[in-house]
Amino acid sequence: MAGRVGPILVRLLAPAIALAVLLAFLGVLPLSTTVALALGTAIALSAEAYLASRAASGSGAPESGRPREALVDTSALIDGRLADLAETGFLSIDLVVPEFVLRELQHVADAADSMRRARGRRGLDVLQTLRGSKGVRVRVVVDDLPNEPEVDLKLVGIAKRRGAALVTTDFNLNKVAGIRGVRVLNVNDLAHALRPVVLPGETLRVTVVKEGKEAGQGVAYLADGTMVVVEQGRDLVGRSVGVLVTSAIQTAAGKMYFAKRVE
Repeated sequence: MAGRVGPILVRLLAPAIALAVLLAFLGVLPLSTTVALALGTAIALSAEAYLASRAASGSGAPESGRPREALVDTSALIDGRLADLAETGFLSIDLVVPEFVLRELQHVADAADSMRRARGRRGLDVLQTLRGSKGVRVRVVVDDLPNEPEVDLKLVGIAKRRGAALVTTDFNLNKVAGIRGVRVLNVNDLAHALRPVVLPGETLRVTVVKEGKEAGQGVAYLADGTMVVVEQGRDLVGRSVGVLVTSAIQTAAGKMYFAKRVE
């Protein structure tokens, strides 16, 4: 950057000082005044040129301190929700898929186990969908850490080196990245944040699907998977009933509601 700013200053200062000398020679203004005006103009113009050159080169961190790109791991691709999120246009960050992640997906897609093979193929399909999406820019890069055998540590190391975030649904990778100071965009956290809020006192209609852990309890689920514990709902298993939400607690998996049956 300094190598580009130096020539800019020279090109701007030279004509400004020449103008000052000319004005002083013609007697329009005192020499000291004209030099001061010329220098002030040159400094303002050079600062503007410096900022313009930074913007054009794309170097340096964004003013907000947020990364411009995020590395995507296999868990986020296999999960599939990232493609739906990209289609909404909410993603304002480039997605980067290292070649070793693509190789890992191909390895999973070629597995002998049918379930594992299906997961790998879904990840490849999601990547293809993302690359064709107009809502996000996706790049496959050859960036690697050849001396690091662990894929998770490769991702964390490359993200830290590139100043990038990391997109994952892997709980352990999330923790490791956080310890290493890498920002994590966890799809599960986003899903939890977007769940509709149910307040105590609201009524819902739910289907009790099983018995609860405590005596007399029944368990139901909302459409987004949120658990609802129905007091005295053990005998209601298999039935759709109206319930009144009485309280809510926050767990590691998200919110859980407690409710009682209403007529």
